[in-house]
Amino acid sequence: MGFNIGIIGCGSIARFRHAPEYHDNPYVEEIIFYDRNIERSQQLAEEFGGRVAKKLEDLLSDPTIVAISDCSSNEAHHVHTSKALLSGKHVLCEKPLAISVKQAEEISEAERKSGKKLMVDHNQRFTKTHQKAKEILEKKELGEVLTFKTTFGHQGPESWGVTKSNATWFFKKERSHSGVAGDLGIHKIDLIHYLLDDEIEDVHAFHGALDKVDEHGQPIEVCDNVVCALKTKKGRLGTASFSWTYYGAEDNATTIYCQKGVIKIYHHPDAQLIIEMGDGSVIKYEIEQIQTNDNQTSTGVIDAFIDCIVNNEEPPVTSGEAIASLKVVEKILGSN
Repeated sequence: MGFNIGIIGCGSIARFRHAPEYHDNPYVEEIIFYDRNIERSQQLAEEFGGRVAKKLEDLLSDPTIVAISDCSSNEAHHVHTSKALLSGKHVLCEKPLAISVKQAEEISEAERKSGKKLMVDHNQRFTKTHQKAKEILEKKELGEVLTFKTTFGHQGPESWGVTKSNATWFFKKERSHSGVAGDLGIHKIDLIHYLLDDEIEDVHAFHGALDKVDEHGQPIEVCDNVVCALKTKKGRLGTASFSWTYYGAEDNATTIYCQKGVIKIYHHPDAQLIIEMGDGSVIKYEIEQIQTNDNQTSTGVIDAFIDCIVNNEEPPVTSGEAIASLKVVEKILGSN
């Protein structure tokens, strides 16, 4: 049983993550690309052997397309994803689900009305290292979680985006809305919710545009750095930092402090998971390198999305979970 997939938005995330992973999935027969800039969709269609939809309506009304990836910029998700769901398509939406909780709830309503599956691309859950950490935490091998710290930072989206310039939409308030908080921060918020089986409830945060400038040499309209203190519903305390100005190697590290020891995730390039016990013993797991902008490996997200369609199962990242993370981003941005 094979089916076709549509992709809306043909920027870097479509080119490096969605298209190649659909191309490699045995259930996917053909990918149909749509972008407002037809040259971009033509380029990806050539690269991955698919075809081009000239209008969004052509994509949504195509009966051969069973599911759609919404890789458009943040401010367009609530339009594209809602339309796709109501056109009878399953949807994998890039994060953040929308630029506001209100818009995200409109998408969730479209999902409910349509009866179709909606999954959100919070891909950190799918790394083998994070899954191993969750398994250890669920078994309570180290007792209860007490505190945590997490970070996600790199040199900025202008080095990753399709145009490789500081005119990137990520720097525009009306398109990105939340800057580094919605680009990188929301991933780690979702990860903490996933690992701890908990939800961040209380937020104290600082954010600012410290260094990035736009194509006119002006400070960008959204934050390039966030530092925050967090408290969860179950009373765990933590800190988080998100940055587009880590002008060295990408940092994607998380530390979970438990009653009997510490779990260190992505701190060391050769041992992705390190457990330090209270008695001084250390266990190192060599699992796999994390995917970075410079190291494109399969995220597992596309396969998980296709599997939930084929097996008629609930998506592994639901709209409800995505909205929970978005609520935290809103609290961060409203913090100062």
